[in-house]
Amino acid sequence: QVQLVESGGGLVQAGGSLRLSCAASGRAFSTYVMGWFRQAPGKEREFVARISWSGGIAYYADSVKGRFTVSRDNAKNTVYLQMSSLKPEDTAVYYCNVYGSHNPWGQGTQVTVSS
Repeated sequence: QVQLVESGGGLVQAGGSLRLSCAASGRAFSTYVMGWFRQAPGKEREFVARISWSGGIAYYADSVKGRFTVSRDNAKNTVYLQMSSLKPEDTAVYYCNVYGSHNPWGQGTQVTVSS
């Protein structure tokens, strides 16, 4: 299992920015495709972005394309999500995980965007 700790969430006004971090345990981090997901109140968890093991390829949900950027630092076992031009509909608990795995979820980090 890979243990995951998300951080960096908070309350921000619409149009603002936040940078989320996800620290992962284990020596195999650099071999994993990592993903960011989010879950808004009353909704199912949804895909936000994913990044290849090398960091060279990233994919985004249409709802965040052009506003969010995913990156990683394999030396620090950390993946990041830079969020800009935030909208109230981005309000959710954000999670990272090994993409396509059944790895347990971390506690997530709350992002609240006020209008």
